[in-house]
Amino acid sequence: MFRSMGLGLLLVIAVTYAARAEDAVVENVVFAIHGGIGLDKVEMTPEIDKRVRAELEQALRAGFAALNKPNATGLDAVEAAIRRMEDSPQFNAGHGAVFTHDGRNELDASIMEGKTLKAGSVAGVSTVKNPITAARAVMEKSKHVLLVSRGAEAFAAEKGLEIVDPKYFWTEERWKQLQKQLEEEKKRSQIRGQGLGVRDQETAEVPQRHLPGFSFGTVGAVALDKAGNLSAGTSTGGMSNKRWGRVGDSPIIGAGTYADNEACAISATGHGEFFIRYSVAHDIVALMKYKGLAVNAASDEVIRKKLKAAGGEGGVICLDHKGRFYPSYNTEGMYRGCITRDGQVQVRIFED
Repeated sequence: MFRSMGLGLLLVIAVTYAARAEDAVVENVVFAIHGGIGLDKVEMTPEIDKRVRAELEQALRAGFAALNKPNATGLDAVEAAIRRMEDSPQFNAGHGAVFTHDGRNELDASIMEGKTLKAGSVAGVSTVKNPITAARAVMEKSKHVLLVSRGAEAFAAEKGLEIVDPKYFWTEERWKQLQKQLEEEKKRSQIRGQGLGVRDQETAEVPQRHLPGFSFGTVGAVALDKAGNLSAGTSTGGMSNKRWGRVGDSPIIGAGTYADNEACAISATGHGEFFIRYSVAHDIVALMKYKGLAVNAASDEVIRKKLKAAGGEGGVICLDHKGRFYPSYNTEGMYRGCITRDGQVQVRIFED
């Protein structure tokens, strides 16, 4: 009898979990965004919470307004919203980007549309005001998909995009984050010099998100336009204190961004090395196309099971071809929001 009651309890828990997962899907969505993983609950203040939610809503409305213009496409909405977030110091993209180890801001972005699978991206740029616009220019005005560093900047200038002095991206908060991280790095180096064991040395070398300055505040957007086409885009300043021209998943099609009309549009945020290795965005699309999984089941399979088991921290926003929106993340929360066809706005950080 005791064993039967235990089995029954497990069934109830399983059914309850399934119901909650299904309830998290928002129907009739045409546009959605994310602002990265951001802060943990203990770090979040009421003031920051209020600012972030306001910025998310403004970006949502900017994208929705662009989506509703005559002859507009989902790409217009994705670009408009991401530009808005790139211009805000609240996010790790554009003006609010984190610093590299050498005190530079190196920006990455990508964009993709789901009808023809055309895509464009840039990586390691330091003078392009809005990298998402440069990514779209690569897609629409070149025969390439990915341009990097000085070449990407030269291309952007040639196409008439706004070029700025690198100082434009400097913000005091991000600079202080880097200084704290450099201090922590120095302390770990001193500890190693005092004779730690092998395991301790390896632990000291691994970057932890909870170290001062570590940031996953990438931004992204997904859209379903009136023609039924899906679009996705992602933009980031990358990982704070990164070195050697490191590039994460945001400009990598199939890792941090993907859109396919037969499945869904995806934008990711998190520890980019894991998202690249596991081809996270494309893997979710493949589960939907070839195994018939729903958008929530496919994204949870990759983010909450496969990625988490591998030690990868992060999340995605997914919008399928029927207008079903679902965010999946294996962290405490993720800055995100969506807007339905009739204009109803939903903004979340830690809430399910």
